[in-house]
Amino acid sequence: MMNMPSSAELKLFMVLLGSKSPARNVEQHDYFFGIGQVLNDLVPQMRAFWPGTGNSLHVDGWREVTRVSGFRVEVVLKERDDFLALNRLFFINLGGYQADKLEEQHYTVLSVHSDRAQAARHAKQTLFYKTNTLKGAGSHIDEKYGIDVDDIYHIEEILPPGEKEKYRVLLTPAEDVATDKIHLGYLKLDKIK
Repeated sequence: MMNMPSSAELKLFMVLLGSKSPARNVEQHDYFFGIGQVLNDLVPQMRAFWPGTGNSLHVDGWREVTRVSGFRVEVVLKERDDFLALNRLFFINLGGYQADKLEEQHYTVLSVHSDRAQAARHAKQTLFYKTNTLKGAGSHIDEKYGIDVDDIYHIEEILPPGEKEKYRVLLTPAEDVATDKIHLGYLKLDKIK
């Protein structure tokens, strides 16, 4: 693992990875969450996250997660003794269907709530959840029909193992309404600077 700087310099990244894996007909995608100073710090962890993809693994989009649901997002050392988590950062991947389209639509949600049940209720209020449903094929949190709280991830649960043991995500109320910049476009891992 790389030699990490102080937690004040670290950032939480959300990365949309893509790969044309062997024996697949279309490009596949998954979301990766990692901690580093810059996106390039995460390349070894992204490769470990999705092994067997060779040179096809790439970034299709990313964001530095700094604001969610009126909260500032920071990375802190896990051993901080002043850490009290009243709220948690959740990642939800919704799936749904539209008439006459032979494909599943997806919509991801980052939200701050005290527990999974609140995060599930929030996901059910999204326009995507309400409109991407057909008789017999309702919107769902991926892998299950209907909202199943086991399919909602607390961000700290899905961090790479070394980061999970060392860092926490600190959420503090933020009055400003700044939004994170979303970076989109095909980016080979060896070209990330």
